[in-house]
Amino acid sequence: MWVRTAVNLVLLPILALAGCAGLPQLDPAKSGAMAAAATEASTTPGPELRSEDAVKRPGSRPVPQDPVEQAVLASLANPARPAADRARDKARQSAAVLRFLRIAPGMSVLDLYSGGGYYTELLSYIVGSTGRVVAHNNTPYLSFAKEDLAGRFAPGRLPNVERLLAENNELRLPAGRFDAVVMTDVYHDIYFVDDKAGWLRIDGPRLLAEILQSLKPGGVLGVVDHAALAGAPPETGGTLHRIDPALLKREIVAAGFVLDAESDVLVNPNDDRTRSAFDPSVQGRTDQVVLRFRKPL
Repeated sequence: MWVRTAVNLVLLPILALAGCAGLPQLDPAKSGAMAAAATEASTTPGPELRSEDAVKRPGSRPVPQDPVEQAVLASLANPARPAADRARDKARQSAAVLRFLRIAPGMSVLDLYSGGGYYTELLSYIVGSTGRVVAHNNTPYLSFAKEDLAGRFAPGRLPNVERLLAENNELRLPAGRFDAVVMTDVYHDIYFVDDKAGWLRIDGPRLLAEILQSLKPGGVLGVVDHAALAGAPPETGGTLHRIDPALLKREIVAAGFVLDAESDVLVNPNDDRTRSAFDPSVQGRTDQVVLRFRKPL
């Protein structure tokens, strides 16, 4: 019944306009096509939303009252975002990830090994003019993502973002500066080595200690990464670009953090975790762990 009502709501104004003298006559065939398109859009289910409310009909979800959710949704809808970024939103489930990490307006956030800056830009819009984002990269990442970065940081874009270049094991951060540090799909690189590209083996405990001291008490360390099989050795980070979630948790907790929460928003049971995260058969669809740690108060 409600489908028929949706069509009527579209057709009634069209018929009324068509009968008014002096107004342009509308094409009935085109009008019918528009009505059919509106009906299809309103009745076609969207993608599965894990860890969220069940899919509801358009207009039935309440306007979000949570200022964090409002800021996140506004950042994703920002018209200044590149089209290439928008195309990645669905696979990365970035709205759900950022809501889970509780990034909010006014925060100071470090995007560690930020690569091409997909999350840097979203974080910039979320924290707003009263917040600050530091986008860190090393020389290999600058080379790998140079095309994305050229447009990302064109003059006049993202004025609240500060760029930081620091090589592996040379990162020095001010104490107690950040409300949050974000590591998206990079923690496994602690176990990656490529001397020719200038990627030296990272001293993991030292890196985590540097992050911990840079956070304010209660500050968040958000980690998203490709999951390896349970019990997989650390070296899997360098070979498959994945890490055993249990290993990741142990290392970060051992560094002094508290595991605050875990989200299943990027869980994919169809990923067998045995292929490289860059294998075309799984790239963009890997089973991923999404974790929120906190620095103790």
